[in-house]
Formats: sequence, C-alpha cells, structure tokens
Amino acid sequence: MVFVKKKKGESEDRLIARFRKKVVNEGILFEIREKERYKKPSERRQEKIKRVKHQIKLEKKRD
Repeated sequence: MVFVKKKKGESEDRLIARFRKKVVNEGILFEIREKERYKKPSERRQEKIKRVKHQIKLEKKRD
C-alpha cells in the first residue's frame, strides 16, 4: 500500500504527482494489468524471454 503525506506548502498537483510516481515505482499498475486476464505459463515464459532480450539490447546500446 502506498501512503503519501502532504508536505507543508506543497500543492495538490505535486502531491498527486508524487503519489503516481510511487505507484509506478512499486509496480502496482503492472500487477493489476497482469492479473486482468489469465495467461498460460508458456505465454509468461515468452514474455519473460522478450523482456530479458530487450534489457540486453538496451544495455548494449548504452555501452
């Protein structure tokens, strides 16, 4: 669960932005989207392989 307290002098827009950033960083939206429908184990493996390949590609691009 994500909790965000308003700081002194902080606008509501900034508070909402901090909340959204925490939600994204903790992967809450990703989890919800993953659970929207059932995925076969083979689909999950294929997605994992694609994610790993994409990360490797990005690392090579950075170097």
